[in-house]
Amino acid sequence: MHDKNKDCLVLGINFSTFVFCYDCMKIYWRILRLTGGLSGFWLPFVVFSLLASLFGVLNLVLLKPLLDVLFGDVSTDMLHELVQKQPSTWDLSGHFQRTFAQFVLDQGKLGGLKFVCLAVILSAFLSNSFRYGSVWTLEKFKTRLIGRLRELLFDRVVHLHIGYFSNERKGHIISRVTTDVQEVENSISSTVSAAIKELFLLVGYVVALIWISPRLTLIALLVIPIIGGFLGVVLKRLRQDAGEGQFRLSALLSVMDEVFGAMRVVKGFVAEPYVQVRFQDENKAYQGAMKRYSRRNLLANPFSEAVGITMVAGILYLGGTLILKSESDLSASLFIAFIAIFSQVVRPAKEITQAISSAQRGVAAAHRVVDLLETKPEVQDAPKAIELTDFQNCISFQEVSFGYQPNLPVLQDINFDIQKGQMVALVGGSGGGKSTLADLLARFYDPSHGVIRMDGLDIKSISQASLRKNMGLVTQESLLFNDTIRANIAFGQDVSQESIERAAKIAQAHEFILQQPHGYDTVIGDRGGRLSGGQRQRLAIARAILLNPPILILDEATSALDTESEKGVQEALQEVMKERTSLVIAHRLSTIQQADMILVLDQGRIVQRGTHASLIEDSEGLYARLVSLQMLER
Repeated sequence: MHDKNKDCLVLGINFSTFVFCYDCMKIYWRILRLTGGLSGFWLPFVVFSLLASLFGVLNLVLLKPLLDVLFGDVSTDMLHELVQKQPSTWDLSGHFQRTFAQFVLDQGKLGGLKFVCLAVILSAFLSNSFRYGSVWTLEKFKTRLIGRLRELLFDRVVHLHIGYFSNERKGHIISRVTTDVQEVENSISSTVSAAIKELFLLVGYVVALIWISPRLTLIALLVIPIIGGFLGVVLKRLRQDAGEGQFRLSALLSVMDEVFGAMRVVKGFVAEPYVQVRFQDENKAYQGAMKRYSRRNLLANPFSEAVGITMVAGILYLGGTLILKSESDLSASLFIAFIAIFSQVVRPAKEITQAISSAQRGVAAAHRVVDLLETKPEVQDAPKAIELTDFQNCISFQEVSFGYQPNLPVLQDINFDIQKGQMVALVGGSGGGKSTLADLLARFYDPSHGVIRMDGLDIKSISQASLRKNMGLVTQESLLFNDTIRANIAFGQDVSQESIERAAKIAQAHEFILQQPHGYDTVIGDRGGRLSGGQRQRLAIARAILLNPPILILDEATSALDTESEKGVQEALQEVMKERTSLVIAHRLSTIQQADMILVLDQGRIVQRGTHASLIEDSEGLYARLVSLQMLER
């Protein structure tokens, strides 16, 4: 977990302080390692940045020969001496001075001026060309990295266990995949640029300053501890504010997701003022967090710039005093070049300061992203999971208990078998554990105690994918997607139109589908909102039938249908279930009278079991009471 109180490692060069927080570097390294984002990037980016910085510094170093020509500080004897020198192969400065001296001797001062100006233009062109190369390389790296990061996050989320989504708000999860990743993108871009490109430029300037005057440069470095201490305190608080801001934003998204997804309830209960107040409270909390963050973030930049200008003025006064008193061997042209280079140090130093301060939001977001990436699903395949090709014999629940929270059991001591081809029904009051029992069979959760076996194998030893491929699931809530009817029935399967229509006919959905504007190609809206509840449920049934699985799990599959549709679908399902093993959760007891075995659950325990005929004979039993109540309701 992110330790907000961890001290930062403060390093300084010139008047700017680099706060390379160990935690920041560690979290970014973890993201790069998880996404494989390092390959093919560092070498070209470093080379381009280094060359851009080299020629950028050279632009200012060339001011000295230019000023020497203008001020007439170069004597003829000095020029002849420079021409006669034979610099070594890698002595670029010596080659430049020799060529410059030759131009002045051949073409006069005007020729020397022309040569220096052309050299400045060439250096500027090369510097900006290499700068473009570094920026383009960084942009490609960032785009690839963030794209890969989003894919990894989405893959991680869809492979997490069902319980994770019960404990987390959807808005928080969406925030991590969207806004948090965006913050990481902005942060990595600015941090990498500052840590390499701007750092190279800053180092180049400092080296040039030391080459010109070590004494003046040393004096300039004395102010670094002051700036470093100030920024260290500011950046520590920035990270805390950034973390709170990201948390508040995810809470805001959660409120919007909940309200927009339950708009009928909001309007039905005239709860618009209530949800408006909730949104306003979360929005104000987010605004407060961002104000605190912005106040401190904006403070670092003007502080560093003010200090930089003060230092330039101080160096100008100090150096000028030494030259006027003839206490320095610096020439006027060299001193002006020193001042020009020193003034340019402000820009990369300010960029680094600004990048590091703004990176605090990215660091807070990066921790949330990495936490999600490294979240392990509680339900996982065994190391050598078995692939289940077909269901052959029996499903057995043996001493199964389960609870969503410790010491709060939902199911206790569940024992029963489902033989191949049997229809077993689960009945009981709400909260009795019927849907939970079906979830355990599909291995959305693992039992707290006991074991579930399929053909003698513990289902924990079977791969989740192969286990679920042998099951067709129709949930109590018809979960559809904003796509065509055809895509919702097929749902990722490559099947023919004939197969889709056959499944729709069995589910009594074919006729109403043909009445839609575009038939099977009709888009049904968000969560199937353009269809009625019964129509949505029939599509969900058709989707399960299309799988042609040996096991069917029907979690109150006909609960949303009217009486006439329910009868037709039930007849179709009875036909489908003849050669299949079925686990049926039923609220309407009339639909499960033909079940081979009915299990009556009460407070997580099986209190009765048998056929409809045998259970109805026990007039004092829970099943008989439920049947009587439903008869009275009619």
